[in-house]
Amino acid sequence: MTDSTEHEDPPMSLVAHLTELRDRLLRCVLGVLIGFIVLFPFANEIYGFVSAPLRELMPEGSTMIATGVASPFLTPFKLSLVLAIFLAIPVILYQIWGFVAPGLYQKEKRVAMPLLASSILLFYAGAAFAYFVVFPLIFAFFTSVGPESVQVMTDINSYLDFVLKLFLAFGIAFEMPIAAVILIWTGVTSPASLARKRPYIIVGCFVFGMLLTPPDIISQSLLAIPMWLLFELGVFFGRLIAPQPESTEPD
Repeated sequence: MTDSTEHEDPPMSLVAHLTELRDRLLRCVLGVLIGFIVLFPFANEIYGFVSAPLRELMPEGSTMIATGVASPFLTPFKLSLVLAIFLAIPVILYQIWGFVAPGLYQKEKRVAMPLLASSILLFYAGAAFAYFVVFPLIFAFFTSVGPESVQVMTDINSYLDFVLKLFLAFGIAFEMPIAAVILIWTGVTSPASLARKRPYIIVGCFVFGMLLTPPDIISQSLLAIPMWLLFELGVFFGRLIAPQPESTEPD
């Protein structure tokens, strides 16, 4: 059976495609909205959990502050909205999958579905790594190197912007194996070619860490080193699914 006969669904008209796209976008918005409605009543408690890595390391008597008039309301509001989007990622990706899947061949679906599930898990793993490993280390460093005459009293909105940036950076960085596998699976490159480019990849990981983390060697290394290790993991799995050269044996 050739690839041209592997599609199971009949072709759809442009209007039908646009209608389906609209419906799936609405489902994504609905998923985020439901998550926000559930989370917002607990917004202050959620912010307390997110800010715990810094508050536990602040000097005795220090507190976080709100320098904006509306910050005590808007900051937890923003956190609830971002967290609702964060938790709705599986729903959003499922809707994207449902939209593009009818145009894929069966062999593509068999590979794409595990990649989709793995990308979700890796993104969450990156965020968890940032919270449980990176935050305690970098906040311990930041709170210990300041002048003794300066009291640490971080603005709640500035802190939220800082940690959201790190959550996103580590979530994206942990997608490195998926990127490597996709490049190999689609034939854009090969495991051997990626292995030869390892020195450039390592440098790129540290540049990425430099751009997306605070200007200290600890946080940069905590992002760059896992990226490199995950790249190696992606190359390993890429070897398992790399397209095999077609046989040229004579008939």
